[in-house]
Amino acid sequence: MIIDTHCHLDDISFDADLSAVLERAKANNIDKIIIPGANINDLAKAQKIANKYENIYFGAGVHPYHADDIDENTLEKYLKDKKCVAVGECGLDYFRLPKENTQDYKATQKAVFLTQIQLAIKTKKPLIVHVRDANEDCFNMIKANFNELVGGVFHCYNASPIFLDLSSKFYFGIGGVLTFKNAKNLVEILPKIPKERLLLETDAPYLAPVPKRGERNEPAFTSFVAAKMSEILNLSLEEVENLSTQNALRLFAL
Repeated sequence: MIIDTHCHLDDISFDADLSAVLERAKANNIDKIIIPGANINDLAKAQKIANKYENIYFGAGVHPYHADDIDENTLEKYLKDKKCVAVGECGLDYFRLPKENTQDYKATQKAVFLTQIQLAIKTKKPLIVHVRDANEDCFNMIKANFNELVGGVFHCYNASPIFLDLSSKFYFGIGGVLTFKNAKNLVEILPKIPKERLLLETDAPYLAPVPKRGERNEPAFTSFVAAKMSEILNLSLEEVENLSTQNALRLFAL
């Protein structure tokens, strides 16, 4: 049994064939799926999908690229839903910094991330953290609130060793990137991650794993990530599936 802990089933690319996607997931031993809330305007759709299917859950959050759309009251409303298991996807992303007002741009992202950290503390839900080219700022913000947080996951873990210092509460989402030829850093650091902190994810419809590169990613492809993790860690596929599933059940209280 596998749990896909990060899959954007609310993406428009799944509108036409969601039922077929879920059937393929079931056929490939994918038992549960978590939809990360990345855009406040899409939360109603994520909520609807999660409440339609017993094995699907969602998070409520605002991705750093949509920081200007933050509405704390709206987030709190969705966080009360029984199928909402996390705050996020939220975090910091400095990959596409504007040429002007760079500090203001960063400050806005930090303020919105802090709001969601505080919501996670208030609701006692884990964080789904997105971080890109902002490792130090992200680390410092989480560290400052670490004792009050119940935990979280570094989605699409970027192999930065700094985050291993937070592994007593935080988990590490491993997806299709692990199968890429240029994933040397992730392959090297994977054995250093405590096994009780490893999670499987797709980030579908993005980042399809080898041998599905270039295709729309979907939950069924989590099995390729599990197989690669099994190879690197010298564990059986069953062991990888079992440990990652137990980790997901524990983190998200499923």
